[in-house]
Amino acid sequence: MIPSPPTEAFRAARDTLLTHRTDYEAARAAFAWPRPEHFNWALDWFDHIAEGNDRLALHIVEEDATERRVTFAQMRERSNRVANWLRGRGVDPGDRVIVMLGNQVELWETLLALMKLRAVVIPATPQLGPRDLTDRVTRGQARHVLARAADTGKFAEVAGDYTRIAVGSGGTPEAGWLAYEDAYEADGVFDPQGATRADDTLLLYFTSGTTALPKLVEHTHVSYPVGHLATMYWIGLRPGDVHLNISSPGWAKHAWSNFFAPWNAEATIFIHNYTRFDAGRLMAEMERGGVTSFCAPPTVWRMLIQADLGKLAAVPREVVAAGEPLNPEVIAHVRRVWGVTIRDGFGQTETAVQVANTPGQVLKTGSMGRPTPGFDVTLLDPVTGEAGAREGEICLDLAGAPVGLMRGYHGDTERTERAMADGYYRTGDIGSRDADGYLTYVGRSDDVFKASDYKISPFEVESVLLEHEAVAEAAVVPSPDPVRLAVPKAYVVLADGYTPDAQTARVLFAHCRERLAPYKRVRVVEFAELPKTISGKIRRVELRAHAAGETGAPGVEHRDG
Repeated sequence: MIPSPPTEAFRAARDTLLTHRTDYEAARAAFAWPRPEHFNWALDWFDHIAEGNDRLALHIVEEDATERRVTFAQMRERSNRVANWLRGRGVDPGDRVIVMLGNQVELWETLLALMKLRAVVIPATPQLGPRDLTDRVTRGQARHVLARAADTGKFAEVAGDYTRIAVGSGGTPEAGWLAYEDAYEADGVFDPQGATRADDTLLLYFTSGTTALPKLVEHTHVSYPVGHLATMYWIGLRPGDVHLNISSPGWAKHAWSNFFAPWNAEATIFIHNYTRFDAGRLMAEMERGGVTSFCAPPTVWRMLIQADLGKLAAVPREVVAAGEPLNPEVIAHVRRVWGVTIRDGFGQTETAVQVANTPGQVLKTGSMGRPTPGFDVTLLDPVTGEAGAREGEICLDLAGAPVGLMRGYHGDTERTERAMADGYYRTGDIGSRDADGYLTYVGRSDDVFKASDYKISPFEVESVLLEHEAVAEAAVVPSPDPVRLAVPKAYVVLADGYTPDAQTARVLFAHCRERLAPYKRVRVVEFAELPKTISGKIRRVELRAHAAGETGAPGVEHRDG
């Protein structure tokens, strides 16, 4: 296959980052976003690197130890068959398609196939119920649905005129559903019909809705495929790597690190499917699969350090975390046992990774690093709105037209204009910057609160709580106080072996008194499970409402003093 100009431009940008993989300043100076007029990542990149390529593209290990291995060449042909079959079922360019699959080979085939067809993908996690699916079909204006056969019943209550395709039905789906398995009888050679404009819509992502109704984030054929060159750089991926990212399909982080970033680097995607997390089994599969790079959300890292990390002999070269800030004590524990440092990355569904500790950088405890190549990050003063503040809202300077940024919030011009007002994309997250340009996460703008006129970052207090061996997870929110306006209240999930009683609360209060300034100290503790979105993020909005007495029956609170 002769490389096209877009393919050559993409490769040149990719290779610039690989060349300067451990030299941050050189990468920042040399990298420039490729900006093709036409680009289809599945055709112009994946098919190009997959031609005649017998290296593993995808390796899936199931809970029962069965495995699926698919080479790049096989994935190219399989996705071609699926694309031809879907075209025959009426999937046209611009059609919106809900894809609700697990970590299974058909997911990767389908994503490539739909991209080749120039359809618009609406990713959905299989955990969604009828109410969420109705929202996605309606607001997403979906014309087709691909779902696991086990989940087709969820759509019985979801009205709409859309094609229904069942994956894994064994060729005999429910009435009204087509059998995905028929796709493998289609032609293995795909003939594209029409060019793909780089600014055509590729993805519509429903956000996880931690504070409000999910937003509908619109990405193009370059904003994620090309934008995740930065994500590849942050993770430290290179050709031939075996990358494991723990993430549920349907969420942006899955596309980040289980699709675009690894295959941008020509690395193998490794998946271990399980119903219940088992740290020992995970490490055994990492060893057997030859995992060289590993990404996990903070929740998984916190569970991992409860286990014996020493059981993993072949430690990954690169280890990273994203989704929420990772607490310093977790990083320190992994460094002691594995001898490698977990590197934080910061981004959103709306963007690729914007800020990160990339390979080779000097790491500063508690910092999430510096802006990644291609992104110009500034902090806007929350009072004056001026750029360049030492602490303020983390924003992208739009003057540089960063490729790895969404087009906007689909169907919501007002929200898009607010998010991109005055030449900046506003993340809604607060950070601080030191003299060397390193950024430290403070919290969501709606999470930071005041107590006795002092500003408190929940993340900082949570990090101190997590230093105590009794604490597995913690979330801090304001609790109304007649004198101080508010005081920090901690909702705590205890580690195994600890009792949720007054004595444990006294131990935690004493721990905080030793390590926090008086105005930051936790004054109220409640032992409880943390409400989370189905993507695993803590729903602090629910905890704030509960602490204010607005929702739910009061639990047992323990107060300091």
